[in-house]
Formats: sequence, structure tokens, C-alpha cells
Amino acid sequence: MTTKINFNGEIFDELSISVMDHGFLFGDSVYEVVSTLNNQPCFLDKHLDRLNNSAQAISLKIPRDRGWFREQLKSTLVSAGNEESYIRIIVTRGIGEINIDPSSCANPNIILIVMDVTKYSESFYEKGIQVALVSIKRNPLDSLNPNIKTGNYLNNVLAKMEAEKLGAQDAIMVNPWGYLTEGTTSNLFFVCEGHILTPSMECGILSGITREIIIQLAKENGFHIEEGKWPGAELLKADEIFLTGTIKKVMPVSHLDGRPVGTGKPGPITLNLLRLYDDLLTKKV
Repeated sequence: MTTKINFNGEIFDELSISVMDHGFLFGDSVYEVVSTLNNQPCFLDKHLDRLNNSAQAISLKIPRDRGWFREQLKSTLVSAGNEESYIRIIVTRGIGEINIDPSSCANPNIILIVMDVTKYSESFYEKGIQVALVSIKRNPLDSLNPNIKTGNYLNNVLAKMEAEKLGAQDAIMVNPWGYLTEGTTSNLFFVCEGHILTPSMECGILSGITREIIIQLAKENGFHIEEGKWPGAELLKADEIFLTGTIKKVMPVSHLDGRPVGTGKPGPITLNLLRLYDDLLTKKV
């Protein structure tokens, strides 16, 4: 397992950054996670688009253009030499004074972490995982918009901790009004009577790149899919549940709050979409 860290264009095996960086002090940063296939970044343009959108939303100017990111990622992937890699792109506000005013931060830092990817166990896809509806609420849109992918993840950390206490592998959160939102690092889909349902953006979710692709694949392949608002209790009626994310891809859920979802095994629609997504990835690279 080889890890390489690119810091503002220089590649290191290990990295120390200033504790005065506002990314460390206040979570004042944006980031993206990118997977690879044949060690080539998947959907990189989409990830860079979202990185820029997140940065604009918090008035953080990224000091490098898209070409720079492509070149630096290429050299860092070569330097790491992994068969497949996990890529984390981070842009922090930079070094400043110990107060929340960002005006003292003159130079944002760019960190590219490339490491050997830790894949989820095949048994998760064959048997499904357990999730729990937790009491921790997703941040509301007018507080800290979940669609901005920032380094401030304490909301999700607390939800994950609660889920683990309940014996589940991930958490499903509702918003302050009780409507379903998403998992801690993934988007939520569920199937009722053959219809695929997923919380809409107005519920307060991150616009996941894998989520967008799954919605597109579902429409192209004749599935009925709907974005909307559903209270948490609706999830208890689901015949199938699955989560989506860059590393998770399409992750089946077998149990909710300790009770089987449908037959207690990954359902046919979930498995069909997982196959379609894998096929798409293969064609893209």
C-alpha cells in the first residue's frame, strides 16, 4: 500500500501542515473523493465542477486551473504506483490568524492524497449492509448547506457514531422537519412496489455524482424513478434500499433498524442498477 501526498505541486510520502491553517482550525475547506478504474480517475470533470461550486459557495478562490489538477493528479498517481487508487482533493483556506475571519488567509493550500484503495468486502454487495435511522438531524439548507462539500463533517461523524452504537454499519438521517435525506457519506434510494424513490435536493442533501448517474441509468433503462420528500417512517415500508457513493458505488441494504428490508437480501432492482453502473464504468475508461 503506497500513499503519496501532493502539496501545492510537490509530492511527499508524509506531510505536515501548519496548525494555523483554517482548514484544520475551523474545517474551512472543500474537498472531493475520486475513485479510479485502471488507475485512471473516474468522472474527474464532474468532481472538479463540484469542487469549484463548493469553493464558490464559501467564497474560497482556488488558485489553480483544471489543467493543473489533471497534471498533478497524473504525476501523483504515477508516483504512488498503485493498481487502483483512492484520491482525495482538498483545498483549504490557508494559514491565518486564530479567529474565524478568513480575511487573514492569503494563500489557499491544495492537497492531493493518493493512496491504495480499500475496497468494500464483496460480502456487502452479496448480502447487503445494516443501516439505522438515527436521531442526529442533517444540517438544514439555511444553516450549512449539505450540497457544499466542506471539511466540516461533524454532523455526519455523530450520526455514524450513533449508528454503530445501534449495531448498524451506516446511518440514515432525516432533516429537522423529519424528511429523509441521506447517509453519512452516501445518497439514499429505496424501492416501493417497483418504484425507485430518492430524496430531492430541497430535503438538504449532497448532489452525489454517483446519485446523478444512477438516476440517469434508471431513466434510460425504463425504471420509474421519483425525487421527492418522504418522512422517515416511509423507509420502513421499502422493499429494497440501497446507498450510492464514489467508493461504495451501489451498496445494497439488507436490514433497517435491525429488521429485514424486503427478503433481507439485495433486491433485483438494486442488483440491476449495480450491474448497469459497473458496465458504465468499464465503458468510460
